[in-house]
Amino acid sequence: MAVDDLGDAICALGFVVGEATAPTVPFLLELIRSPDVTCKAELSDLLGRICRTGQWHSAAAATWDRKHDTSNRQQPGWEAAARTAVYAGRSVIEGVASSVRPEEAAPARKLLQVMDDTPPFPEL
Repeated sequence: MAVDDLGDAICALGFVVGEATAPTVPFLLELIRSPDVTCKAELSDLLGRICRTGQWHSAAAATWDRKHDTSNRQQPGWEAAARTAVYAGRSVIEGVASSVRPEEAAPARKLLQVMDDTPPFPEL
């Protein structure tokens, strides 16, 4: 399915975001908002995976020497930007969560719960 391929490209392995992830989130939200899109559940799941990512922040907090190691310093920023982009689409997700179609509403409500349970990243 196309959503799976897109998910592999912007959220590898379901938990590693890249530089293109945050700029792609508004596109995903626009798809979810569209009445003609039939894969809203899959898109909600992908946004949830993006929101939950923390691989780069965990690695940074555990291993990087902030004074000497400048490699891979941009990746935590990619995660923060991606999570922020998902948060920015909250009103879109809330709209889908109020759908009369349970197959759309339930995954959107689950995404809202993920958003509520996933705080912003701390500064590194």
